[in-house]
Amino acid sequence: MVDLIEVLLHGSEEVIPAISIVQERIMQTPDRRIISLIPSATEIVAFLGLTELLVGRSHECDYPPVVQSLPVCTAPKFNPEGTSREIHDRVTDLLQSALSVYQVKTDVLETLQPTHILTQAQCDVCAVSLTDVEQAVSTLTHASVQILSLQPNTLMAVWQDVERVASLFGVSAFDSLTAVNQRVEACTTFTDRLAESDRPTVACIEWINPLMAAGNWIPELVQLAGGINQFGMIGQHSPWLQWDDLVAANPEVIVIMPCGFDLDRSHQEALQLLQHPQWLSLQAVQSERVYVTDGNQYFNRPGPRLVNSLEILAEILHPNRFQFGYSGTAYRQFAANPFVLI
Repeated sequence: MVDLIEVLLHGSEEVIPAISIVQERIMQTPDRRIISLIPSATEIVAFLGLTELLVGRSHECDYPPVVQSLPVCTAPKFNPEGTSREIHDRVTDLLQSALSVYQVKTDVLETLQPTHILTQAQCDVCAVSLTDVEQAVSTLTHASVQILSLQPNTLMAVWQDVERVASLFGVSAFDSLTAVNQRVEACTTFTDRLAESDRPTVACIEWINPLMAAGNWIPELVQLAGGINQFGMIGQHSPWLQWDDLVAANPEVIVIMPCGFDLDRSHQEALQLLQHPQWLSLQAVQSERVYVTDGNQYFNRPGPRLVNSLEILAEILHPNRFQFGYSGTAYRQFAANPFVLI
């Protein structure tokens, strides 16, 4: 809460699909042509009203929907389909072979002639690495490209990244972040007054097999939403989680938010939890307080829509107080007990 206020105090559509047509845009905006190689940066650009400056995107950038017609500049080196265990094993094999998980399409970069590339240095598994981007840019024959690398691991860092992008392109983020702050306050005005006993304990699950808890900005969101986060530390990478630790903590609420999975895929992936012998012993399961979410669109992206993620958590943790309308689209109750119909 205070973090966003500090940023505010100190901080200051049409998309063309074909590369051939994008060449026309190069003539229209010769000094600012942005390629965003991470979904969160794409959302920040749109949040600041700069969507028209985008000329390329990553294979994962899908919001706002208008950017989906832009040329794609990256691709995974592994098959992203399958179960969480299959994806984990494929990515692990690449990393153990000292190979990059994603590739940058240098031929597309050359054609698009970007002046700015937005990327990340937080996680080589989640998106193309900064090193790969730098190597790709070094092969380009046109004028120099400015690379802005984002590496947020807290809410404060996310809001600061919004300010960094705004400053880079000479616009103000003040009004937009003020609106975000108002939405945060709409939650915390209630949750800040909650007694400890009125805050449910929460386990946020970022990967199913192997089991991983959610770290980085998620523990902050849980706190702001009126819960007590049980795994993962603010500003720290998401930790692997042992089943015995989950059972010992015995959270009152479990929120499943697999990285990169939409709501339906998260629900399908969570079904394997029903097969674990310790699953039915959890109080969250017994009290039917297990939820699956669209982690890909909300919780996994360190961008402006983390405020939506806060509202989703507030709605899950305190349904009698908050009804933002996310149920069924951003999250749903999970039939965590196979003998209980929801």
